[in-house]
Parts: sequence; structure tokens; C-alpha cells
Amino acid sequence: MIGIGTDLVELDRFRRALERTPRIVDRLFSEAEVAYANRRRDPAERLAARFAAKEAVMKAMGVGLWRFPLRDVEVVKAPSGQPAVRLHGRAAELAAERGVTEWRLTLTHTDRVAQAIAVAL
Repeated sequence: MIGIGTDLVELDRFRRALERTPRIVDRLFSEAEVAYANRRRDPAERLAARFAAKEAVMKAMGVGLWRFPLRDVEVVKAPSGQPAVRLHGRAAELAAERGVTEWRLTLTHTDRVAQAIAVAL
């Protein structure tokens, strides 16, 4: 194991951020992530979990905030249906420099918080 990271996002606070700055969605999330979230009654729950995943991946790699654009981390579905990590750009470069070849990711949310745990292998 190379690293483990976790992040917790308060949903009410996240919703307020989305309302105040709607363009933040395009800066943080891929088109596929937004499309997935928009299929749900409350897209903020799914987006918050994905935001938590991006932060957890950053922590698992042991890099500081904004070492890469958060959009460089994409949450996708593995063939099994599990959430998985796909890295792009600078995030992929940093992971390769650190020897990361695989990821494990888990996401969850309640009506108040979203959480992600990422393990870099």
C-alpha cells in the first residue's frame, strides 16, 4: 500500500457552494460525473461523494491541495459496479511518480454527509 486518504463533505455546505457558484461544477467534475449525478433526484449527494473522492485521492498520494486540478480525478464505475478512480493529466503523472498502479475506492452518503476513502496501491 502506498497511501490511504479519506474525506468527509457536509451536504448542506456543499449545496450552498453549488448555489453560490454554479460554474464550480464544470471546474471540478467531468461531464460523465455530472451526467451520473443529474440522473438522481438530488445531484448534490452524488457530486459531494465524488468531491470527497477527489480529496481522498489527493491525500492518499500525499500531495498538497491544488497540486493538480480536481477534475484530473474522475470517479467511474468498474465493470462490477463498484466506484473506481480514473486519473488524467497531472494527477496521473503524480501517481506514476509515486508508483501507484491501482486504486480502491469506497463512497457513501447520508442525508447530511458524504464520505470517500481511497487507497493507493
